[in-house]
Amino acid sequence: MTEITLYNTAIRAKEVLKPLDNTNVRMYVCGPTVYDRAHIGNARPVIVFDVLFRLLRHVYGSDAVTYVRNFTDVDDKINARAAESGRSIGEITDETIQWFLDDMGAVGALEPTEMPRATAYVPQMVAMIEQLIRDGFAYEKDGHVLFRVRKYKDYGTLSGRSVDDMIAGARVEVAPYKEDPMDFVLWKPSDAATPGWDSPWGRGRPGWHIECSAMAEDLLGSEFDIHGGGNDLTFPHHENEIAQSKCAGHGFAKIWLHNEMLQVEGKKMSKSLGNFFTVRDLLEPHGVWSTGISGDAIRYVLLSTHYRKPMDWTDRKALEALDKLTKLAQYEEPEAVPPSKRVVAALCNDLNTSEALKILEDLSKEGKIAELVSSARLLGIDLVNPVFAQERRTRDAYLRMQGIDELEEELQMARNDAMAQNPKDFTEVDRLKTRLVEIGLEVRMSKEGVSIEVPSNFDVSKLETLK
Repeated sequence: MTEITLYNTAIRAKEVLKPLDNTNVRMYVCGPTVYDRAHIGNARPVIVFDVLFRLLRHVYGSDAVTYVRNFTDVDDKINARAAESGRSIGEITDETIQWFLDDMGAVGALEPTEMPRATAYVPQMVAMIEQLIRDGFAYEKDGHVLFRVRKYKDYGTLSGRSVDDMIAGARVEVAPYKEDPMDFVLWKPSDAATPGWDSPWGRGRPGWHIECSAMAEDLLGSEFDIHGGGNDLTFPHHENEIAQSKCAGHGFAKIWLHNEMLQVEGKKMSKSLGNFFTVRDLLEPHGVWSTGISGDAIRYVLLSTHYRKPMDWTDRKALEALDKLTKLAQYEEPEAVPPSKRVVAALCNDLNTSEALKILEDLSKEGKIAELVSSARLLGIDLVNPVFAQERRTRDAYLRMQGIDELEEELQMARNDAMAQNPKDFTEVDRLKTRLVEIGLEVRMSKEGVSIEVPSNFDVSKLETLK
């Protein structure tokens, strides 16, 4: 049996995956809270764990893997969206779930084996909370039920923090119904305008953390192989999941996988910075991308950086991905063969997708087309697809029509003139460069020459101001 090695956050080291049952390898990944479109950062864990899902199916068999990814469809953000829009919660969550599935499907993600909604598992959550109260790990006050953090001696092991350090370094909610500031909510009361369910503690709704513990236990059993998510979930979400599940008598997850976060052009994604965009924004025509960016190109960019390293989405990377895919693209379906052993080995080494992508290029150069296509599909990329070349040609032709080439040539000539003068005078070069930068273009100068980079959201109409 092929060995898969994964980095386990719980022990801060790589370890060989040894499934509890080779005929049913089980993985749980925290899914989205469904109130809005998925942004590009949300797509990273989906694609990372989709590759792992594909690898597990390849190694153990397509029917020997159970992958659960939940939808959080009860949350204060959803309630707020319903209140401000005048739409029902059910309408919002149904619509958003379908958006998510459509967008993730467009970037090549397979649907998990199970996609439970939190609201369908409230009875299981209530039962787990009742057990925690009986065993002294939780208490009820004023309609709230809270978990006694200090009662679980290993709290903080996953994130590597002590309880006292957490209190000192974080904003902890202080409330009159809490015995300790670190205690977290398992159940909270609901008013007439808020979704609620009957419970032994009155009408209310579950806290965020209990839902994943209850759904994982119900669908995967008391103990399972892998739990994943973004590293922003390590604390408090995953730390709290472990505490409540262990105290309820469950072994819970053996290996914990966390992907690093995503930035845009070197900065944290933020609406205030104007660099916030959804997956759908990228897929649809926008700015200079008159046909949008294909899902395969988006996927290629996200896989080009190892999942445990910070990912920086840039327009240059999207263009480079299209260049690579255009060169690798095939226009006829080759014979069906297994993926390259080298690609499988790269993925078995803690999902080294960047190495796997490099091997695809080697396979192309070696003329191993059938292996190339099957290996790319193991990564979730379909190379038997002529869209890549057309996608790049359409964008480049569009920019040429708008005169970008002429602007680049004008700047290059001004630079050549400046270099030929004695002494050198870059006044005209600086003037031209300033005008270009002011309208949102990026100018790069090197020994090789001048290039003008056009951001994907560039407003082409601003070129008129240069005429």
